[in-house]
Amino acid sequence: MIKHLVILLVILNSVFNMTLFAQSPPEPTGRRLRDIVDDKYSDGSIIIGGTTGSWSFGENTGLIMDREFNYVTPENDFKQWAIHPGPDTWNWQRSDAWVDHICEHGQILRMHCPIGPQCCEWAQTDSRTAEELEGVMRDYMRKVCERYNGVEGIVSMDVVNEIVQNGTWKKDEQGTGGWELPWYKIGRDTDAKGTPLYIRYAFEIANEYAPDLKLILNHHEHPESAASWNLIKSTVAYLRNLGLRVDGIGWQAHVNNGWATSSHLNKLRDLIDWAHENDLEFHVTEASVWINGAHTEAAFEQQAETYRKIVDVLLEKRFTGQVGWNTWHIDDGHGWQTEKAPSLFDKSYQPKPAYYAVQDALENPPTEINDPSGKQEELYKLHENYPNPFNPWTIISFSVPKTTHVVVDVYNTMGQKVAGLVNEEKSAGTFNIVWDATSTWAHSLPSGVYFCRMRANDFIGVNKMILTR
Repeated sequence: MIKHLVILLVILNSVFNMTLFAQSPPEPTGRRLRDIVDDKYSDGSIIIGGTTGSWSFGENTGLIMDREFNYVTPENDFKQWAIHPGPDTWNWQRSDAWVDHICEHGQILRMHCPIGPQCCEWAQTDSRTAEELEGVMRDYMRKVCERYNGVEGIVSMDVVNEIVQNGTWKKDEQGTGGWELPWYKIGRDTDAKGTPLYIRYAFEIANEYAPDLKLILNHHEHPESAASWNLIKSTVAYLRNLGLRVDGIGWQAHVNNGWATSSHLNKLRDLIDWAHENDLEFHVTEASVWINGAHTEAAFEQQAETYRKIVDVLLEKRFTGQVGWNTWHIDDGHGWQTEKAPSLFDKSYQPKPAYYAVQDALENPPTEINDPSGKQEELYKLHENYPNPFNPWTIISFSVPKTTHVVVDVYNTMGQKVAGLVNEEKSAGTFNIVWDATSTWAHSLPSGVYFCRMRANDFIGVNKMILTR
């Protein structure tokens, strides 16, 4: 009897260990991404996140998400077709599950619940009138905002999504179930661009019923799609002229392997600069790198490099405003177009080179921003300040190879400019500036980390400075 009991206990223990192992995906070497962010970017200048659905809670995909990210985006659980699947049906089960989940795992959440092409088939029915569609849209937006505004951990929401295509407004199309935008039928405003009214209405509702959330306008085309992004920019101006709050823009960065050329990255830099100059946060809301071909070692290395270069650009820009990065896939076994292996983890939940590229980018962020060709690096230079740490003054040096307009400013960790040191034309040479932190804003700055930023033509250099008291 005792012998049989011992055997049974051994079997049960083995089953328990196998179950535990099945729910414990392999852990990468180095620090977890969320730990790096908490340690090195606690000022909130950059947020790093991942996307999946509530279906993954407790599964390996969800376990990786919770292990790696303190910022999450539910893929579909807040969309209109999930929450309002029928004219008289509301389903809050999946979206409410996220509220409990982020509280348990110490995460913040962006609601991906935009008014856009991703809506119910019943809303796409061609017989719907403009009045009916407006009522449906208003009802959904108001109820989502009322339910989740002020909920701890929910910090932002995509208000509209994919509203532009090839430089013109995305429109409604015949049939149902496709990537169409029935809300366009509601009508257009009288402004010069004929902005679809649903955009205005969506932001009006969000402004009124979600005052505690940051409001994002999300778009899917690449930064080099100038006509489309110009229309997005004019839409932001249109909304603000109406007195409506817009807090950020998002880019759905679904790119092909090798996308991160110097030309493309510079277009991305320009777009982020425009956002920050207009007091907008910039978020990569859906990051993925498609491998359109054989999944070779070389392809995975190129994928890693593509991820790395995009994250590096965001890290460069964290000094001038908030930036965010959100991978749209956790592992290659789940999600959209998994045959193109777009994720940081493979089907066996093993970390890929792409994971380690993002990890290394966060651990070793760029401190100088140069022309990706490397030519400017040899010519323009922001030298390390001395002494560093300092109290209360330090010497800042920079070099330019020819007569150039130079701007040198100092920012705090929140991206606020605390001192303007140079804003004038300089001839070729090396220049020294003595910055006395007691003379800024007519009072002494507190101890902490500050960033000196130099701009000259296409060159941008950033140095970290530490003030001690």
